[in-house]
Amino acid sequence: MAVSASSLPQNPVPETPRDKRERGVTPRVVLFSLLLAAVFGYIIPVIDYKYMNTFLGATHLPPGAIGALLILVLIVNPLLGVISQKLKFSRNEALTVYITCLFSCLVPGHGAENFVVPNLLAPFYFATRENGWFEGLAPYLKPWMTPALNPDGSERTEVVDGWYLGSPQGVPWEAWIAPLLVWGALILAVYVMMACLSAMLRKQWAQREAIAFPLLKLPLEMTQDMENGAQKTKFFKNGLMWLGFGIAVFIQMLRGLNVYFPAVPTFPLELELNGYFAEPPWNQMGWVPLRTYPLAVGIAFLLTAEISFSLWFFFWFMKAQFMALYMVGYPAGLLPKASQAVPSGSFLGYQSVGCYLVFVAILLWTGREHFAHIARRAFGRAGRDPDESREVMSYPVAFWGFVLAFLFAVGWTMAAGVRVDVALVLWGIYLIYAIGLTRVAVEGGMLALLNDSAPLGIFSRLLGSSPGNYLSNEAGLVPASFVQGAFAVHMRGFSMPSYLHAFKLAYDRDISPKPLLALIAATVLISGSIGMIMAVKLGYENGGLTLTHKWWATQGSLSPASFTSTTRSTADNATFWNWGSLSFGGAFTYFMMLMRSRFAWFPLHPVGYLMAQTYPGIMFWFSFFVGWMFKVLILRFGGSDAYKRAVPLFLGVAFGDVAMMLIWLAVDGWQGRMSHALMPQ
Repeated sequence: MAVSASSLPQNPVPETPRDKRERGVTPRVVLFSLLLAAVFGYIIPVIDYKYMNTFLGATHLPPGAIGALLILVLIVNPLLGVISQKLKFSRNEALTVYITCLFSCLVPGHGAENFVVPNLLAPFYFATRENGWFEGLAPYLKPWMTPALNPDGSERTEVVDGWYLGSPQGVPWEAWIAPLLVWGALILAVYVMMACLSAMLRKQWAQREAIAFPLLKLPLEMTQDMENGAQKTKFFKNGLMWLGFGIAVFIQMLRGLNVYFPAVPTFPLELELNGYFAEPPWNQMGWVPLRTYPLAVGIAFLLTAEISFSLWFFFWFMKAQFMALYMVGYPAGLLPKASQAVPSGSFLGYQSVGCYLVFVAILLWTGREHFAHIARRAFGRAGRDPDESREVMSYPVAFWGFVLAFLFAVGWTMAAGVRVDVALVLWGIYLIYAIGLTRVAVEGGMLALLNDSAPLGIFSRLLGSSPGNYLSNEAGLVPASFVQGAFAVHMRGFSMPSYLHAFKLAYDRDISPKPLLALIAATVLISGSIGMIMAVKLGYENGGLTLTHKWWATQGSLSPASFTSTTRSTADNATFWNWGSLSFGGAFTYFMMLMRSRFAWFPLHPVGYLMAQTYPGIMFWFSFFVGWMFKVLILRFGGSDAYKRAVPLFLGVAFGDVAMMLIWLAVDGWQGRMSHALMPQ
């Protein structure tokens, strides 16, 4: 069914000796990276929330980071070369800038903890006498958690209304300072936790398991011309690359011109298949979009065939289950509507939960020797390995940093009024999601990530979510729902994949590890602080209701209120089916991992199972199908040599798509165009 390329010879190219490499973190790189952090921190919230054009970040191959590389490679270096060849940026310097942009593009943009600002306001602005949200939330929240409440628990109407309707008086910073500081402390603790966890995982995943890290292929190829003395086919002198580049540019140029000039014919890249499935049981499949994203097609071509196959196969595997459930009389309320993905808590939703639990458990079990060594190092029971000095932090620092950051997050959540066991469950499931999704990015090349179930929703439905059960007001339901809504409901732009990509590049390229970690920390602090301030200002200066990204400002930020209300009022009597679905998902995942370890021909991988019901999985499935199809056909009829020769063609397609994203972003900013996106929003 699928052809695996995991065993194909890779013919590694010679690298510059490590002792002759530039270590990357130079004064001009620090200056350039911090300047970019400030610029991205300012403009990305404007692009994402006010205009909702193509995100510069919000993916794990950020267009903003590729744009920074383009500036260095094609503009800055040629200009510096006119003066002196010695002034040109080295490859490691350019890759260090790219590493910092992985954070400065993601931290201030759409997804993850950037829902903090509207989460603290939306439940109160949209509270009514009928839904009873204010009365159901305010008594259980500490006043320092939200600017919407006075110290006595009454509502600060001018703060809430001012953000949604606009405020001529400007930003009421006196109400925001305390919430931003306390939430900022929790966000920084989570970043530390992700960094330490990534430092412990890097060797296991990158060396012991030899994960491919496909999203690093394009920046590495783009910078190979900067490698002094390298005997390689130059990326920017490869004709096939420019052919792929031209294909993507032609497509996106036509589509962009059609947006501004409707008389210009467009190039169709999307089709809604729902209309073709009008009769039962076919109409039970829900939303079936057919979208082609050239960037995703190019990345899919780089993946092993079983991964790219799984990323589209499981989309249809889930759809087939919808039809089967309908045919056996499963309750229609748990089947999807034509315009949405699978609702949380359904039979199929819990399959993903089971997949997460078993997949992450197997990943940790596979690395048990490495993790045991880290634990022994942390307690002084083992010596230091020779190559540990090349890690961004020593294993004891990573271990204890992770433990202390995790305890801080749990303690912060308890201080907000959450019972200790609920806090542990919340952050424990968050870590499971983080590890699973990060593996999807570094092994599966998924550009955008998303979980499809809320951690506390999983737990409450497994135990029964009727009033008086495990998750109650006394257990800290309300503050826990705010923490969950800020971190674990929409994990599209969370930081852990960036850390793994950064640490992988730093180790392989021998970039100075400790200075790099300090530069990443400064980048996160600058871009995150400016991004948070901009999120606050955009509402008061423009009115949150007028922002183009309605979902961020309104529906998506109602998660704390809607989750709390649903948990209090819904009696879930389907716990048996929830447990059964979870068990099936876990057992099927174990079966896949067992078969993959025994038979090289086995075509399924759990990363496709994890993504099948998520928004990115639904939007990208056809692009992965196209990339998989081209790879299989080329391997079957041309062999591995033909595949290697075709790689620049598909890298060119990906590169051309990113280049057009940057060009149209500039044009859209100049013209004030909104909602013009070349990637899923």
